[in-house]
Amino acid sequence: MAPRKSPTSDIEAIFPSSSISTTAESLVAEANEKQAFAGATSQLSRWTRWGTTFDSFRRRQPQDAPNQLNHTLRTRHLYMIALGGCIGAGLFALGELAVLYPVSGGFYTYATRFIDPSVGFALGWNYCLQWAIVLPLELTVASEVIKFWNNDISVSVWITAFLAGIVVLNVFGVMGYGEFEFGSVTFKLIAIIIFLVTGLVNVLGSCPLDGVYHEYWGARLWNYPGAFHNGFKGFCSTFVTASFAYAGTELVGLAAAESRTPLKSLPRAVKQVTWRVVAFMVLPLIFVGLLVPYDDKRLFGSGEGFADTTASPFVIVAVNAGLKGFDSFICTVIVVSVISIGNSGVYAGSRTLTALAEQGYAPRFLTYIDRAGRPLASTVILICFGGVAYINTGEAGQTIFQWLMSLAGLAALFTWGSICVSRIRFRAAWRLQGRSMNEIPFQALFGTAGSWFSLILVVLALAAQLFVAIKPPGGGTANAEHFFKQSLTWPVVLLLWACGHFWNRKPWLKVARIDINSGQRQIDWVAHRVENQRQAEGSFVRRVVRFLF
Repeated sequence: MAPRKSPTSDIEAIFPSSSISTTAESLVAEANEKQAFAGATSQLSRWTRWGTTFDSFRRRQPQDAPNQLNHTLRTRHLYMIALGGCIGAGLFALGELAVLYPVSGGFYTYATRFIDPSVGFALGWNYCLQWAIVLPLELTVASEVIKFWNNDISVSVWITAFLAGIVVLNVFGVMGYGEFEFGSVTFKLIAIIIFLVTGLVNVLGSCPLDGVYHEYWGARLWNYPGAFHNGFKGFCSTFVTASFAYAGTELVGLAAAESRTPLKSLPRAVKQVTWRVVAFMVLPLIFVGLLVPYDDKRLFGSGEGFADTTASPFVIVAVNAGLKGFDSFICTVIVVSVISIGNSGVYAGSRTLTALAEQGYAPRFLTYIDRAGRPLASTVILICFGGVAYINTGEAGQTIFQWLMSLAGLAALFTWGSICVSRIRFRAAWRLQGRSMNEIPFQALFGTAGSWFSLILVVLALAAQLFVAIKPPGGGTANAEHFFKQSLTWPVVLLLWACGHFWNRKPWLKVARIDINSGQRQIDWVAHRVENQRQAEGSFVRRVVRFLF
């Protein structure tokens, strides 16, 4: 009778023994970490863990938890965070790194580790600046939208109210952020489904007789006044706004450090969000293009003021449809959405700022994490930037905000580009050190080629934006003001990189010197392979669904 195979024999046949040491050791280390975290946090009261007692504001000690940030985000939270943050070119690359290296600071830490510390310094500070600008911007937009219902109360009152709401949410730390995101994104998805149905009805001409779309509408606006206004230049001129609007994909990487089950949750969140974005982002924009002409005087930028309450094309569709109450519903969705984005800005900016401090790139006091797992000092600083929203109440407010927008406009493209480069160099270092691809628990679709393709798209987008900064869509040659409003992120990032390089005074990080071992997640390879084998033995349909979702 043949001797029975040990459970780890198949694993050792695939993975080098050095990569797993022994499976038992990995299991023990992972179990000990979970037990230590559960035991430490169980000693704290529920209200302290939720950040609602005075004791919760005390500095967290090493014995409180192995990881200073909480592991309280669930699978459903990660799904909604990934979806709520939209989709970017680096999402799959980020998912692969986040599963293997669950570190505080997300993509910034990967840039420092796999590209160069000076690059990480520049991108980390630029990322913090981006979200510090987003918070007051979203507070202002939410306050302006309130004018749709009441134009008598000062915008400052609503800015104060919304800012106070964000303060309350952050009292509850990561759970407050996760639960609010789950609720707000669910509400937004329901609203988008309603809009898609309404949009289809409008295109088919089935809205009330007193509405604009009471007869078959079709694609008439694509013929007159036409699509792609100002041609290629017009298309390229939207990149600043588009990249700013689609920022947030990297939030799922930041949340990985505070997830309970990232190995299970992150891959599914990354894969599912792609198809959901096609359904919930691309389709609504197609209907907007079919139903709202580009020369509509109500669109943002066509009238006076910072933000007209009817400037949203979604509100314009609601008004034109003649559906009573639908415009109010859309405005409510806008308010919830912008508050969600502002809250995400505090979460993302504070975690990155704390990671910068931990690396020695920011003042040491910013490393303060309290017993509720909140990076307290960094969170307070980010929230204080919300006060910039009051600038809009002054005469020069709109001009100031335009310049602030230009600072952060292209930051998302630099972020996604750095994620792609980080993964390319990580894979190169992994191969150079003789490691097998089978040792990577989650491998992004299309391999390294996908990261190169995404990086090329980012470079083309940045190049196109520089082109329209020099040659405006309206014709003529741009003046200095127009040029820097379109491309101010470039000199800011280069200046920050120079500062980081001067600060480190180290040569460029070569691939051979990249550390791929520190901070790796302890993987239960036996359970991981058993699960993969179970999936491989499923039906063809089940395997396809699993591959895509």
